[in-house]
Amino acid sequence: MSKKELLKRMADAVVNLDVEEAMKSAEEALVLGIPPLEAINKGFTKGLQKVGELFENKEYFLADMIMAAEAFKAGMNVLTPRLQKEGNKKGVIVIGTVKDDIHDLGKNIVTTLLASEGYDVYDLGIDIPAEEFVRKAEEVNADIVGLSALLTTTMERIPEVIEALREAGLDRVKVIVGGRPVTPEFAREIGADAYCEDAIKALETVKKLLEG
Repeated sequence: MSKKELLKRMADAVVNLDVEEAMKSAEEALVLGIPPLEAINKGFTKGLQKVGELFENKEYFLADMIMAAEAFKAGMNVLTPRLQKEGNKKGVIVIGTVKDDIHDLGKNIVTTLLASEGYDVYDLGIDIPAEEFVRKAEEVNADIVGLSALLTTTMERIPEVIEALREAGLDRVKVIVGGRPVTPEFAREIGADAYCEDAIKALETVKKLLEG
């Protein structure tokens, strides 16, 4: 089986809500020598993106989303040990989906990759108000705050968080933003430090911001 075919199998396993197939295809990807990050980004992530589209089109329901997440997690359990790094924590990151938004698939992928790379990640979850981001950033002495929004109506919550961080005197904290409606132009306009179009870009951006 070619790499392209196997990556499609991984994506299909998530779309088909098939936990066993997700684990099996992840194991085969390692045997084939596909780098774990590539397997995640071009395999499982593609599947999650398709699931998100099906949900938005009302072809999938909440139960399907939950099962897709289980398939994704099963595959990640196979791949994550190959991503883990030894040594001290590289930085502290607080991440969450902004207030009034309950989407978290993309955020969960970013959280997994960052934690696997040795960063201390505090995932606040979904529907998080600005003051909660500030409270947690202060509590854990965060280096970066990651903000996710999947709706055009909720991405306007992002600048509220940035303003709250500034008002709290946390100007040193870097802010990265992402989500389907978010654009590089929007990120620049609201004063975010970086825009990340996907999980791999988020990982690269964090490395650049914290490690130089």
